[in-house]
Amino acid sequence: MILALTLLVIVGLLLLGTPLIVCMAAGVGLYATLEGSWMLQYPQQVADGMGSFVLLAMPLFIFAGIVMNAGGIAERVFAFARSLTGPLPGGLAQVDVSTSLFFGGMVGTSVADLAGTGSTLIPQMKKHGYPGAYSAAVTASSSGIGPLIPPSSPMILYAAATGTSLSTLFIAGIVPGLLLTVALMVVVAVQAARNGWGERIPFNLREVGRTLRSAILAFGVPVLVVLGLTVGVFTPTESGAFAAVYAVAVSAVAYRSLGLRRLYRCLVDAAVLTGEVMLIVGVSVALGAVLAMAGLPAALTEFATSIVPGDAQLGYLVVLVLVAIVAGMLFDPLIPVVMPVLMPTIIEVGIDPIQFGVLIVLTVVIGQITPPVAMSLVVAAKIAKVDAWHVFKANMPFLVATAGVLVLVLLFPALATWLPSVLGE
Repeated sequence: MILALTLLVIVGLLLLGTPLIVCMAAGVGLYATLEGSWMLQYPQQVADGMGSFVLLAMPLFIFAGIVMNAGGIAERVFAFARSLTGPLPGGLAQVDVSTSLFFGGMVGTSVADLAGTGSTLIPQMKKHGYPGAYSAAVTASSSGIGPLIPPSSPMILYAAATGTSLSTLFIAGIVPGLLLTVALMVVVAVQAARNGWGERIPFNLREVGRTLRSAILAFGVPVLVVLGLTVGVFTPTESGAFAAVYAVAVSAVAYRSLGLRRLYRCLVDAAVLTGEVMLIVGVSVALGAVLAMAGLPAALTEFATSIVPGDAQLGYLVVLVLVAIVAGMLFDPLIPVVMPVLMPTIIEVGIDPIQFGVLIVLTVVIGQITPPVAMSLVVAAKIAKVDAWHVFKANMPFLVATAGVLVLVLLFPALATWLPSVLGE
């Protein structure tokens, strides 16, 4: 009864528009009050939750992403993507998807990708005849590629919550990220052919070379981070420090697009965003402890057992992914909230944590383009100056394609585990 009331209060406050951290803290406080548990344990759990060594990489990668965003990197990446994929059916819509692959791998989060590329791409697409809602939908869905390509903030949160190797998670997301890119580009090509949207940009090898030379330093963060982790030059946390220094050097020295005033603004923005994320992580640990004491993980395992015949691990995986998808529609960020609840079941039934890490990141991507929260859709709709509901309807084919990639990773674990095994992670 107390558990049901706690969950009802959390979801109810969330639907009323209350900030997530307030909703979670209210749930912890309500349960502790009704259960009569020792109150001082919860602040200690919050502090312990923020003290994970893996989380040291979070502020460093956040700062690197903000610097790359503010340093005008997006325009150079856009120019290269335009010369490379503009000739494909769908023109600028294909450029939108490929830009998210290149740029999203640098900033690591969907909303940051949207901020960096959406303000450039959405007006360009509207100018060339694409409907505003469709332009926003392409940008919102393609921004989900970033969290799968290293460095990835959701991967860092998952590693901190589960104790999984962060370098292995980074590499595990590469193949699904490329698969999602191809899936979205196929959808764009089909829709462009059906509706006659977009004119193809003539292919010019000289232009490809010119734009590549202009943007090549921008690709250093994801490429060098992956190589460094694979060879063993640095740890994931050290790679975050490298990414931060590299981003400042490229933006301020090589491209000369980042002055002291803008660098100060980047530091402030990174500190604010890091503080928000870390507080949510800490409170989510306390909430996870509350839900564990209330028996939710055991109830979830019992529920999965009751509907899964025999000892079918795939059935358990399907149930847990469906739970994560539903939770992802409500919670943003999802991973710190849901993993303390799901982890005991994952361990008990022997699910591969690397495969599940990729799956949970894909559920994060789906949650960001699915109401009622749908953060990426909301941001894209504001940039395009259209109604978010129209963007959601235009986004349905892309949502189906993203869900299809999730199903493939669910059915074929090697899509997530093959590359780390080949590279010895």
